[in-house]
Amino acid sequence: MTTRLDPPVGPYDHVLGPPDAELTLVEYGDYECPYCRDAAIVIDDVRARLGDRLRFVFRQFPLHEVHPHAIAAALAAEMAGIEGRFWEMHDAMFTPGPPHLTQDDLRAHASSVGVRPERVVWPATQIVEDRVEAGFNAAVRTGVRGTPTLFVNGERYEGDVTVDALLDALESQARSA
Repeated sequence: MTTRLDPPVGPYDHVLGPPDAELTLVEYGDYECPYCRDAAIVIDDVRARLGDRLRFVFRQFPLHEVHPHAIAAALAAEMAGIEGRFWEMHDAMFTPGPPHLTQDDLRAHASSVGVRPERVVWPATQIVEDRVEAGFNAAVRTGVRGTPTLFVNGERYEGDVTVDALLDALESQARSA
């Protein structure tokens, strides 16, 4: 198992923050995972505190064997991304509380973020299936086995997913760079 992010952040990633930010946080996540839902709140706080010093990347890692709606949610997010609404859809699916990820829920999320509802469900989502599968397979080759899996400046993060712990890890990377 590698501790380095592979592949590195590139043009096909979903990125928030400046491309030349001194700090990078990458999450492999699953919209149905309760730990990812908790991590989303933490990461939002970390992003707010670090501002333009941080770029945040979200990569799909749907754990379909334990989360029956995970693949459909990942595909819906990618379809929203094609229309320039990835982050809006991402945030809609990570709203606090239990996940709402049925086909009807995905249509409602899409509508709320300005994407035509029929674009985020099958058969329209077939065009992004290869992207999600390729990303999942790349993550497995990197050693990702669960969610959320985080990388701080390209190194696997093994600490607690709390605001203070993530800020410490990011600042430590900044000092050692």
